[in-house]
Amino acid sequence: MSNAGVWRETGEGVNLAGWSLRDKIGQMVMAGFDGKAPTDEIRALIRERKLGGVIYFRRNAGSAPEVASLSAALRELAAEATKAPLWIAVDQEGGMVVRLDQGVTVMPGHMALGATRSAKWARETAYASGAQLMRLGVNLNFAPCLDVNNNPANPVIGVRSFGERPELAAELGIAAIRGYREAGVVACAKHFPGHGDTVADSHRELPTVPHDRKRLEEVELLPFRLAAAAGADAIMTAHVRFPALEPDGLPATLSPRILRGLLRDEWGYDGVVFTDCLEMKAIAGTVGVARGAVMAVKAGADVVLVSHTPALQIAALDALYEAVVAGEIAEERIDESVRRIAGLKARQSAAVPFGPVPADRSDAGAGTDDFDFGGEAAALAREVCRRSVTLVRNERGALPLRRDVPTFVVWPEVRQGTEVDEALARELTLGRALAPYLGRVKEFRIGAVPGEDEIRETLAEIGKALKNIRERAAVRGEPGSDRALLQVVVGTYNAAFAAGQTELVNRLLACEGVRVTAAALRNPYDFLAFPEVHAYAACYENTPCMMEALAEVLAGKTEARGRLPVTLSERYPFGHGISGFRKERDGEES
Repeated sequence: MSNAGVWRETGEGVNLAGWSLRDKIGQMVMAGFDGKAPTDEIRALIRERKLGGVIYFRRNAGSAPEVASLSAALRELAAEATKAPLWIAVDQEGGMVVRLDQGVTVMPGHMALGATRSAKWARETAYASGAQLMRLGVNLNFAPCLDVNNNPANPVIGVRSFGERPELAAELGIAAIRGYREAGVVACAKHFPGHGDTVADSHRELPTVPHDRKRLEEVELLPFRLAAAAGADAIMTAHVRFPALEPDGLPATLSPRILRGLLRDEWGYDGVVFTDCLEMKAIAGTVGVARGAVMAVKAGADVVLVSHTPALQIAALDALYEAVVAGEIAEERIDESVRRIAGLKARQSAAVPFGPVPADRSDAGAGTDDFDFGGEAAALAREVCRRSVTLVRNERGALPLRRDVPTFVVWPEVRQGTEVDEALARELTLGRALAPYLGRVKEFRIGAVPGEDEIRETLAEIGKALKNIRERAAVRGEPGSDRALLQVVVGTYNAAFAAGQTELVNRLLACEGVRVTAAALRNPYDFLAFPEVHAYAACYENTPCMMEALAEVLAGKTEARGRLPVTLSERYPFGHGISGFRKERDGEES
């Protein structure tokens, strides 16, 4: 009988006395790899180093059957080599941060859910996403984010947060955790103690949250404390400094005061603690990956994540092994973590078995019908998107868009990816989504960080169109100086970090005869860059489902029902949202 078969029978009764030190330490490391098939390196880590978990990125994502087959192959390797089933993890937060999107229904992201204020939908979307992940062989999701995003300048969290209120983040986050658990997936809440009020990205440097303990208790820590009390199975640490909690300057990931003193001792949390990836510059660029692994385990972490580089993965495993042999880490400390890991895997396996699937089955139980994720999941995603679109401002009758007025759309393309912002070409742009309602729509595509040439060319085309419209109106003797001659919808994408987008919107606002609507396709704080824009809507993500929902609102086919989950200004605070125009019938204005 395979080890996985024994595991399902014995569960938490596995006797660690039968585990070697390599068996134990292997369970405490999670690694990533390149490609859509197991590499020689990941095979060796599982077989020889007894690796307990792998993490998928977009580089591993093929079709749904391909992902399921990859998962099956990895689980079979682990069943032959390790003492416990393999965790296969992913960052499938929803919305703008997903790794698997082929043949699955991507659920709306956290801030879109925050705009709905619905714990019910947070739970249902998590369950739907989790059910899909389980069918792909993925049994651990690094979600939800419990970060409270109250800093417009945050470069890494933003719409990955449910909003600026800790109570909202806690309510929706706990609901999501329950939804994933009901689907059989371990949910790992992140990024403890909170990454929401930083102005630096820990992928690139070591950020600091400077607030005092009272403020941290009231804001950053509250969602994590409540989630821990509600029985969250796993929590991921942040590579962020909190001087009020750790005066020695260590990031939370490496801090005994934070992981053991606060999380374990004060809160009594006994779930599994994961680190964020140790290859991020906040760790790799300071203490280094190998030393970081040792320090994290000494601080209280159970699983260290090394996502990308095989040599660094081996270095982390070796460093932990050598630290035990040298007496720097007691083996009893290793046993403490392994029992948590083994216990959670046992409970998960007992609820939803995830033992081996024969790797030689190329379908891996993945017939076409098995991966039809449409139907209920798609309907749920559409409904949540419709409920999340938030109309913030509507002056000069800019909305709803008129079918009898020429429409121009500016669509920003993310052409260069980052660690959390992938360069994806969207087939359904906003212009295409609006076309069925408005007839002819002309769309200009620019980079999310547009250069002067792109801005000049876009303005020139719009100016040329405006001139032609005026000339035709003059020939017909039509008055037009007192009304808009054309309408422009500018999709913006993190405009606070892209001066070219701001310049484009403001130069359009200076054009007489143009009504300008800005639609924030990611960060709602874009409004702060052009507060005089005629109309402004926030939709929190540029996914196809959300573009359909946004188009319905802009065209007046349905009312906006979302409410701001963050404050934009005194005039547009948390909770603001306009739902003022009615659904129109064809041929009628509302």
